[in-house]
Amino acid sequence: MVMGTGLIGGSVGMALRGQGWYVSGTDATPGVARRAVELGALDAEGEDLKADLVVVATPVTAAAALIDDVLSSGRWSPSVVVTDVGSVKAPLVAASDHPRFVGGHPMAGSEQVGVEGSSAELFVGATWVLTPTSTTDPAAYATVRSVADSLGARVMALPADEHDALVAMVSHVPHLTAATLMAMAADMGEEHGALLQLAAGGFRDMTRVAAGRPDIWPGICEDNAGAIVTTLDQLIARLGHVRDQVARADHDALLSTLGRAATARRALGDGAPLPDALVEVRIPVEDRPGTFAEIAVLATELGINLYDVEIAHSAEGDRGVLVLVIDAEAATRFDEALAGRGHRSSTWTIGSAR
Repeated sequence: MVMGTGLIGGSVGMALRGQGWYVSGTDATPGVARRAVELGALDAEGEDLKADLVVVATPVTAAAALIDDVLSSGRWSPSVVVTDVGSVKAPLVAASDHPRFVGGHPMAGSEQVGVEGSSAELFVGATWVLTPTSTTDPAAYATVRSVADSLGARVMALPADEHDALVAMVSHVPHLTAATLMAMAADMGEEHGALLQLAAGGFRDMTRVAAGRPDIWPGICEDNAGAIVTTLDQLIARLGHVRDQVARADHDALLSTLGRAATARRALGDGAPLPDALVEVRIPVEDRPGTFAEIAVLATELGINLYDVEIAHSAEGDRGVLVLVIDAEAATRFDEALAGRGHRSSTWTIGSAR
């Protein structure tokens, strides 16, 4: 089930239906969920109290109460798993510490807004961040991770506060920067009518995100104010250095700044290719809070993609085996890092991935 059928929620619904799921949904704005049904994002409008998975795709300010209702009211299935799609994670994860809640953030978007812009392909190749905590149920995490992976996303795990700091850098501040540049251009355009006609590819590319929904951004800035302000301060300082380089006509310094930026931009790439060979890493784990989150976050810190996750429970009930599928080339590095954290692991070759 999807709560909130805007661009992201509608796209989740379309993508899940494409994978064979039955998807119901709701939206706080009258008529939006009905339109989602018409567009094929939902099978039906309304709550499904027997749902296996609930995706909360509302603004962060509304999400905590919805998550609490699903997991704590007693109205829903006792095994339901809940995730969300908000771009700020720390406040929500702190407010919703139930074992079957897995914070999530698909790093995907579109110039289009609302359910009309929904697409089943929106998440293909996108990064989907999950934020497990010490209370997260590994089985719930595996469910959400499997769903995100099935929609074509590249899944990674991060602590919620680290996610917020990084997203301030790569999403929130770039949006504010684009909006500020666009506002400056609009103001200058009132005096110089030709200005906006001169805005060519580079300016349009840099400011494209400013065309998104402005109403969601005050809430995002409030929820992630600390990280955004810190990043804005760093950007302002960097711009001050560039301003000084220009004012001094410092050719070498400018060339160094621009060259480093060009090299870094080219290194972003278009995503991680499927490796030639995969291995299965088996890690015996005790049934104690935080073990799974620790290992999932360790993989992210090492830059290791988890291509599959499974939890094999022991008959004794107090331990189990975490089964992870990773790139064969990363196996030794991962085994060594696990040993450094006190975990034993064994590795089995799966074979060609193609």
